[in-house]
Amino acid sequence: MDPKTNPEPPGDGQQVLSQSEVERMLAEMAQGEATSVVFKTDRTKENKAPDAIQAYDFRQPAFLAAAELRKLRLHHEGFIRSLAARLSIYLRLEVALQMSGLQTIRYRKFVDSLPAPTHITLFKVQPLRGTCFIDMPPRLALTVADRLLGGPAHSVDANRDLTDIEVALVDQITQIILSEWSNHWVHLKDLRPEIIGHESNAHYLQTAPLEDVMLVLSVEARIGDCVERFNCAFPYYTIEPLVRQLSADIAAGSKEGQNQATVPARWNGSFNDVRIPITVLWGDIELDARTVANLEPGKVLPLDRTSTEHVQVRLASVPKFLAQLGTRETKWAVKLTDVIRT
Repeated sequence: MDPKTNPEPPGDGQQVLSQSEVERMLAEMAQGEATSVVFKTDRTKENKAPDAIQAYDFRQPAFLAAAELRKLRLHHEGFIRSLAARLSIYLRLEVALQMSGLQTIRYRKFVDSLPAPTHITLFKVQPLRGTCFIDMPPRLALTVADRLLGGPAHSVDANRDLTDIEVALVDQITQIILSEWSNHWVHLKDLRPEIIGHESNAHYLQTAPLEDVMLVLSVEARIGDCVERFNCAFPYYTIEPLVRQLSADIAAGSKEGQNQATVPARWNGSFNDVRIPITVLWGDIELDARTVANLEPGKVLPLDRTSTEHVQVRLASVPKFLAQLGTRETKWAVKLTDVIRT
């Protein structure tokens, strides 16, 4: 008898699964592949979809937290506004600047994204270490040079390297950019920028290791009819001291906010000797004009008894309390009964 045509029944220890059980097992396997087990810091496990898990590079981790990046963005927005005003005055023309991006990116990827030719200005910022650079498209650089020579700031349609004279003219604008950027860090550190060189092809740059992280500020500039974007790139180890101090300011600000929320207000002892005039007013008395005309020393004016029970106490002409009129020993006195809410 052929065993293929007449299979033997399952022996002891073997179990035949029904169709529904097979489908349930396949569904469980598919669900297990769709989720991953994540270990949290409190040693608990959590199932998450693969799309919700972000890869972490231990060789070169991101060095900016969300709060630090937000603080940097606000800081550079103020820098861009000040720079736009300063360039408008220098060029005697309206210059519109707008932040188009602030991101951390690998040096290799950023350099590969730069066009060729381009105008790159290398600079150092003392006392920080590392070499930074500003990448400016030739069209924008030539438009700026044309304006400095008295031109109308019409965009120059030329994709070429800059001449020595044009480089010297563009350096004037670069110095303004670097000076304004340094001035916005003066509350943290005294920075002194210095231009050290120029390059027209990003692939010849060797300012940082290829796998280093760069902080890149992208700014869209509108000068006349020219609209281009230039980039300011800073290596991680250059910006790190400023980020560290910025983080310390964030922590100090949050701690100060917590202290303000929990510590009760204290009296300032410097106000102890300040003299404040206090006046007490009775309720109004209505008299006709004849009675007022006949007033003279010795006349007696009748007062309503309730008016002495609701007098007003004023501190420096400002109503603050309600009081009850009375005497204490041989002097008039008032007893405070309520506070006047303003």
